[in-house]
Amino acid sequence: MALVNEHYLKLSDNYLFEDIAKKVNAFRLSHPKVRVISLGIGDVTRPLCPAVTEAMHRAVDEMASAATFRGYGPEHGYDFLREAIVKNDFIPRGVRPDLDEIFVNDGAKSDTGNIGEIVRWDNSIGVTDPIYPVYIDSNVMCGRAGTLSDGRWSNVNYMPCTAENNFIPQIPDHRVDMIYLCYPNNPTGTVLSKSELRRWVDYALENDTLLLFDAAYEAYIQDDDIPHSIYEIKGARKVAIEFRSYSKTAGFTGVRCGYTVIPKEVTAATLDNKRRIELNRLWSRRQSTKFNGTSYISQRAAEAIYSPEGKKQIRETIAYYMDNAAYMLNALKGAGLEVYGGRNAPYIWMKTPGGTPSRKFFEQMLYATGVVCTPGAGFGPSGEGYVRLTAFGNSEDCHEAMERITAWAGN
Repeated sequence: MALVNEHYLKLSDNYLFEDIAKKVNAFRLSHPKVRVISLGIGDVTRPLCPAVTEAMHRAVDEMASAATFRGYGPEHGYDFLREAIVKNDFIPRGVRPDLDEIFVNDGAKSDTGNIGEIVRWDNSIGVTDPIYPVYIDSNVMCGRAGTLSDGRWSNVNYMPCTAENNFIPQIPDHRVDMIYLCYPNNPTGTVLSKSELRRWVDYALENDTLLLFDAAYEAYIQDDDIPHSIYEIKGARKVAIEFRSYSKTAGFTGVRCGYTVIPKEVTAATLDNKRRIELNRLWSRRQSTKFNGTSYISQRAAEAIYSPEGKKQIRETIAYYMDNAAYMLNALKGAGLEVYGGRNAPYIWMKTPGGTPSRKFFEQMLYATGVVCTPGAGFGPSGEGYVRLTAFGNSEDCHEAMERITAWAGN
C-alpha cells in the first residue's frame, strides 16, 4: 500500500495566488460589465525586448537544422550564458564566481523551492515576515516547518518586518540553521542597505548559518548604496547561496530562465559534525539526477539581454514599470493612504485603512473598484493589515486603477 506524504496535508487547499484567481473569477461572473484591473499577481505585461526575440528566432532556426541542432544541454547551463552572467552581473560589482558555481535553471521559484533537498529535514529555519509563500510551503512539504497554529509554523523563526521597525528585520538572538532573505523584498518592496546586509553575513559567519538570498528583483534597484548581490559583502561566499531570475528582469515569466550561485566555500556539516560537505557538489549531483537543463532557446534568449542592445532595451522596460510604481506611490499617498516600497522594487506595500483585515480589504476593494490586490496575510503573520500592489500592469491600467482607488478612498 502506498502511503501519502502527510506533510502535504498540512498545506492550505490552495496556493495563495490560486485562491485570489478563484475569487476574482467569481467577481467577474457576478459583475460582467466591470473591467477588472489586476495589480495583484506579480506577472509582467510588457513584451519581450527585440534583442531577446531575435535571439530566440536564431536559436529556433538552429534547432531546425541537423548541423546546429541541440539535444540535452549541460545541467549547469551552457557556458555562453554562464560566462555572460559572470562578466555582466558580478565582475562589475567586484565579484568573480567560477563558472561551475553557477547553475542555470527554469526560474528562481524552482530552486528556492528545491534547495532544501540537500540539507537535513530537521534544520531550523528563519524567515523575514512577510515572505514569499514558496519558502514556507516547500519546507512544510518535507516536514521541516513543523505544525501550524494561529497562522505560525512551530519550527519557523519569524522575523517581523513592519512599519514599526522600518521593515528592517531583527537578527535572531540565537542560532538558526537556515535563513531566507529576499531583497529587494517581495512583498514589501523594501530593501536592506549594505551595512544592514553585512550584519546578516556576520551573523551567519558567527553562527554557522546558511543564508538563502533571493535577489530576483535586483535589476530594479535605483539607489547606489543598495547591494545587488550578497557576495558584495565580505565573507558571504562562505555562508550564502544566491538566486537570480530573468522573469522580472527581462519579462521571462513565460520563457522560464534564471540561475543559482553556490560558491564552493559554502558547506554544511554531517550529523556527527566530523565532516564539512560542499553544497555545490551536492546540488550538482541533485541537478544531474532531477533536472535536464533549461532549454537552449531560453538560454540564448537570456544571453541576449547582456548584449548592448539588450541591456538598453531591458532598462527601458524596467523604467516603464518603475514609472508606474512612482505614479502609484504618489497617487496613494495623495489620497492619504500609508504606502511603502516602490522605490527599489516594483511592489507597493499598502497599510489597510483602520486596520481592516487584509483579506477583507482585498474583497472590499475588488467589489468597490474592480481592482485586484494581494492580501498581506497570505505572505505571513506580519502581512496582516497590509496589501500588495504590483507595478507590472500597463501604464493606462495603473493610472485608471489609481483613479478608482483614490476616488473610493475619498468617500
